[in-house]
Amino acid sequence: KSGVLLPVETAREAALVNDVNVYAVSSLDETVRFLRGDITMEPLENVFKDPENGRDAEHELDFADVKGQHAVRRAVEVAVAGSHNFLMIGPPGSGKSMIAKRIPTIMPYLQEDEFLEILQIHSAAGKGIDPRSTASGTRPYRAPHHTISDVGLLGGGSIPGPGEISLAHNGVLFLDELPEFRRSVLEVLRQPMEDGEVTISRSAAKITLPCDFMLIAAMNPTPSGFAPGHEQSRDTPSQIERYRSKISGPLLDRIDIQVEAPALSLDELQSKRSGESSALMRERIEKARAVQATRFENAAGVRCNAAMGHRLLERHCVLSAENQQILKHAMEQLKLSARAYDRIRKVARTIADLEGYVQIESPHLLEAIQYRSLDRDLL
Repeated sequence: KSGVLLPVETAREAALVNDVNVYAVSSLDETVRFLRGDITMEPLENVFKDPENGRDAEHELDFADVKGQHAVRRAVEVAVAGSHNFLMIGPPGSGKSMIAKRIPTIMPYLQEDEFLEILQIHSAAGKGIDPRSTASGTRPYRAPHHTISDVGLLGGGSIPGPGEISLAHNGVLFLDELPEFRRSVLEVLRQPMEDGEVTISRSAAKITLPCDFMLIAAMNPTPSGFAPGHEQSRDTPSQIERYRSKISGPLLDRIDIQVEAPALSLDELQSKRSGESSALMRERIEKARAVQATRFENAAGVRCNAAMGHRLLERHCVLSAENQQILKHAMEQLKLSARAYDRIRKVARTIADLEGYVQIESPHLLEAIQYRSLDRDLL
């Protein structure tokens, strides 16, 4: 049989190439014996030949474990359905990190081309990845610590390589305690979030890497963690202002959905009832994504509502005269930017897709506006 012989560490990656037999060998002696015909081996299976294999396996993490937070769960579903960036604001213990870790379990399964992109990036970074577990499992989830440097986040070094935003390509980048990140680190995120790629220039080389990730962020309402006016809060107005000013208006404009995650009540904590499972949430999300796939089938590089450019936005996010007035009033009251105006319409389009509507109706628009109500409160 024709094919290629590769070390066991890299053979499974190569087996993803169609119409090539890949044999995994563990030593030079084993290679020689195989070539002589002293031993036999079967070529490795391409895990994408049966894309449904293993996808029904139960995840260790599941949204059924999340107690309460019904409004946040709804906002998460909308965010994932349209691949919108998402910010949770709430005190410690409200479940922000718990929710973030479960977001990959409700994202649509990876397609073969998406997985191969991920594989290339991780190989360039010198990081191992198990094709079988990733192909049949969930999308990348990266959660860098707030002490990370610009280079660690964007990529670079003396020999340019992928950073966290590229390692999160086609998956989730979770930034916990958002204001604790250096402002310079947060600001360099802005352009890659818009472009879906990052260019790293060094004297030795210049490379462009993909970084089409979904940003999930979490933060406390104040440095102490308690909302202003809370009986346990000891934060002064100047401390709160300094804390919140670490997140710039232009960055917040790029976060489509911003929701409060309130502290859980004792009844919610003691409740034995399970929340809705990840599988049920993913089912609705995949239906909405299927609508978007049909909508953008002739739009190169666009898969989800969040990625719509101006021309697609004008074509697919048409508002009635009544809804235009609703949005105009919201823009004036909340003092939102032009970028926020477009992003509200994208989120409204996603909500309409989830509800099975062809046109954006007033309830969809009002819900989308509600998800922007915090961004100017934070400035």
